[in-house]
Order: sequence, then C-alpha cells, then structure tokens
Amino acid sequence: MAPIIDTSKKPIVWVLGGPGSGKGTQCEKIIAKYGFTHLSTGDLLRAEVKSGSERAKTLTAIMEQGGLVPNDVVLELLKEAIVSRAADSKGFLVDGYPREKSQGIAFEQAIAPVSVIIYFEASSETLTKRLLGRAASSGRADDNEETIKLRLKTFLDNNQQVLDQYPDKISRINAEASVDTIFDEVQKILDPLVVGA
Repeated sequence: MAPIIDTSKKPIVWVLGGPGSGKGTQCEKIIAKYGFTHLSTGDLLRAEVKSGSERAKTLTAIMEQGGLVPNDVVLELLKEAIVSRAADSKGFLVDGYPREKSQGIAFEQAIAPVSVIIYFEASSETLTKRLLGRAASSGRADDNEETIKLRLKTFLDNNQQVLDQYPDKISRINAEASVDTIFDEVQKILDPLVVGA
C-alpha cells in the first residue's frame, strides 16, 4: 500500500522516551521552530475518551488499569489525525508511539515509513521523580506512584524491542541534561530533514 503522505516533503519523526523524559517539552520547542504537527497518542486517546463514544468507554477502563490500548485503535486515531492535517503540516511528530514492536510495523504499513526516531534516555529514578512532581500539579489519574512503576515497567519491557527494529534510524539523546542542551541535540537531528522547508 502506498504511503498516505510523502515523507521526503513532510518528515515523520517518532519521539520516544519513558514517561517523564521531557518529550512534551521538546515537542513544544520543535513545533515552535519547525512548524511540525504534534501527535501525542496520549492526547488523541484522552480526546477520544472525552468524546464519550462507545470506543471511549473501553479505552477508559484499559487506561485506568495502566494497560495498553489495542494497537488498531491507536493506529486508527493516528491515521485520522495525519490525514486531516496532511495538507497544511510541515511534518509530523509522533509522540510516545510506537510502544511495542508490532505497532511500528503496523504504522509503517498503514501510514508511511518513519524518517527518524528521537529517543530521550533517562534513568528510572529520574523518570519516577519527575512524574511524582508532575502528579502534584497535573491531577492526572495515571500519575500516582503505583501506576508510575507499572507504566515504567511496561515502557522498558517493550521499548527495547522497538529500538532494536530501527538501528539505522535512531538518534539517542541524554534526557537528563538541561532543556536547552537537549534541544540543541534535537536541532542537529532535524535540521538536515527540513533543509528545503
């Protein structure tokens, strides 16, 4: 099946890293500089849950238990979002996806090959500390210590398999550094992709 967008003109960037690794912060900076469309599977899922649809009820139950939402549902939400913004976007930042090996394969078959993967690396201790700090201010149901430990374990178990699949497309960044230092590294990765932009 032909890709639904031309990635030589509109790159697709997968932004990976554990919960709390700073993906959201860096994505904001990337959007400001490059004009990419930010697609967070978490945001897409939360928006779907808010819609109150039948699909939303099933998703709520899964998310409250710290489980992974079925791949076909997430892929459908991503595809709908990319198609709806393809005409006016300069590129796509897919945040926190794929979370397991099969999702990466399905994404590339259904949508388009990924241009580059930016992986923000941080220790479990750092991630837990950041998430607990965020929990105090965000009120997100999935930011309590018990769920955080589950989320980190789920993430780490699946993430390495995803990374192993794309050795030539991964750029690793130390997410323990300062926000600006991290963004300097991000720009070195993205600048060559958007030379014509």
